[in-house]
Amino acid sequence: MEKDSTGLTPKANPAPLGLAAFGLTTIVLSSINAGLLPREAVPVVVPLACAYGGVAQIIAGILEFRTGNTFGMVAFTSYGLFWWWFAFLQWTIGAGWLKAPPAAAVATVLMAWGIFTLLMWFVTFFLSRAVWSIFLLLWLTFFLLAWGDFGGAHGGMLGGYLGLLTGIDALLVAFIEILNAHAGREVIPLGKPLVH
Repeated sequence: MEKDSTGLTPKANPAPLGLAAFGLTTIVLSSINAGLLPREAVPVVVPLACAYGGVAQIIAGILEFRTGNTFGMVAFTSYGLFWWWFAFLQWTIGAGWLKAPPAAAVATVLMAWGIFTLLMWFVTFFLSRAVWSIFLLLWLTFFLLAWGDFGGAHGGMLGGYLGLLTGIDALLVAFIEILNAHAGREVIPLGKPLVH
């Protein structure tokens, strides 16, 4: 790899790894929530959520810490651990160690994640519009999924479809960041922040 003007080898941007891990795992689970895949497909998501959605995002979060990016560190580490929560919940229920929780309990957790994501979304007004769009779609997804578990008609399915858009958006932003980094220039812009 070429050295920069200081003679040091530049560090890679960890964000595309975190975005790709988040996006791909979200697409698979959202396909189930939207009804495109049957509920019996959940066991396919569990190891994916643990390994890629979880571990890869936690790694990205740790690497963001090293770059001094507080937002990236908090976001990737938090959502990586969200995937671990999901995987361990499904695993322990499937193993018979825990009974399936009431839907309202799951809805409360999803609502809490929606609130957290909404607060993180406010920070994205100072970041690229691409990141802003991911967090907009994500907090809406969490609230729709929570609404579905609270008994709202079609909330889970609508959350699934919005989750698909969220995952696709995250994968596209990961691709654009990788493309721009390897081209050494802005091939596709991520959009200027809404607040300067």
